Amino acid sequence: MRHEDDEGRIETEERGSLFLISIDRPTKLNGFTPTMMAELARAYSTLETGDYRCGILYAVGENFTAGLDLPKMAPLLRSGESIVPAEYVDPFNLRPPYRQTPLVVAVQGYCYTLGIEVMLAADIVVAAADTRFSQLEVKRGVMATGGATIRMVERSGWGNAMRYLLTGDEFDAETALRLNLIQEVVEPGEQLDRALEIAQEIATRAPLAVRQTIVSAHLAIDQGPGAASRSFTDVQTELMKSTDAIEGVRSFVEQRPPQFTGR
Repeated sequence: MRHEDDEGRIETEERGSLFLISIDRPTKLNGFTPTMMAELARAYSTLETGDYRCGILYAVGENFTAGLDLPKMAPLLRSGESIVPAEYVDPFNLRPPYRQTPLVVAVQGYCYTLGIEVMLAADIVVAAADTRFSQLEVKRGVMATGGATIRMVERSGWGNAMRYLLTGDEFDAETALRLNLIQEVVEPGEQLDRALEIAQEIATRAPLAVRQTIVSAHLAIDQGPGAASRSFTDVQTELMKSTDAIEGVRSFVEQRPPQFTGR
């Protein structure tokens, strides 16, 4: 469904086992409206429920996103309602159902507020060297509520996180890499191609094992290493019953690339 540019849009595309999600409101710096937030959540739900092996999130134009379009979002924020419709998967991954399908994000230009929080909720982030980051909510009289106060501390440590959460100062891609907020920096214009390369590589791996790897890592973060380790035996036993595990062993013996089916 398409909308006037004043409201923006989220577009999706299937490329084999990959599911591409694009943010499309470039004339407004890809600032998010309620319509875009709902469409993004719906796209995440499609990624999670469809037969896809990896998702890619990227943005049209020179910028990933300048964040929320506050004039359009303000009534929703004042009401106390969630900006993510309850019936969809949360792009911030803060409430169930949690995303288990891997997601790679490509960012460039402005990656402010919501942009940082969405990328931190994904699995792998590739940034163009010209990307500029800022979690600037404190400059607007509000606070970050999409996970930045959790994940920036988790990734960067208390002092490094507070350096930018409490000032709202802008930082560059090399700083984001140093703070473990992103995984790779590439030349401007190459970020989507590199994200696709990584996604395609993930798509060749055993889908059941990939999903369980994500589940296990989240369990360790949410409930501690003990909770994750206690699940290892049961999960591995189930995975060993899968057709993919049999194929993994057979391909190793036959010295050929495996052909996983997700079963």
